Amino acid sequence: MSKLGKRLTSQLKANGQENPEAVAYALLNKRGQAKGGKLTPEGKKRQKMGNAGRAKDRAVKADGGKQSDYGYNPNTNRTYKK
Repeated sequence: MSKLGKRLTSQLKANGQENPEAVAYALLNKRGQAKGGKLTPEGKKRQKMGNAGRAKDRAVKADGGKQSDYGYNPNTNRTYKK
């Protein structure tokens, strides 16, 4: 399992999701980040970003700006405006 898949599985498990591994791969497949249990080029790109990079990317998509406009709290996996 990829780091991206493991991370998503652990987050789903922490939220009480039943069968978190299957749900994680279904989500990754739906997003185009995995296919047939392997990461696609898009999935490899997201995995390479790391947790902070993905969180900042989500914040930019939601609120606009640049990734450098955001800080990251690894304890909560959330971003904040600098």
